Amino acid sequence: MEPELSEEPPTRTQFTVDDLDVEILPLIYEIIRSIEKDPYDTTQKAKESQDTSHKIIELQKKLDSARAQIKRLPGIEYSKEEQLQKLETLRKQLRLKRELLLKYRNMCSFEIPKVQ
Repeated sequence: MEPELSEEPPTRTQFTVDDLDVEILPLIYEIIRSIEKDPYDTTQKAKESQDTSHKIIELQKKLDSARAQIKRLPGIEYSKEEQLQKLETLRKQLRLKRELLLKYRNMCSFEIPKVQ
């Protein structure tokens, strides 16, 4: 019998911006909507105030989570100037490699005569 090969998706070692979970606008919208409501009943006001407090705490947790996720992004430890310098270096490398590829494409190709 052949051993079964499990096809697991490759684990990604690098955290990217696409992996961030920073969806906070719906929470902010809910908080604003709950603040805009002005119920006349005092018991209703207390309930709305408590709901708003829970939403604010949830927003704070979401923001803390986003901060922690952002710290995991590669390159975040560099200053803006260092990032721009690194980007410029990579652009120069790309330009040189493109020039080399173009040069090699335009080189004369040697034709090998067929032996009969």
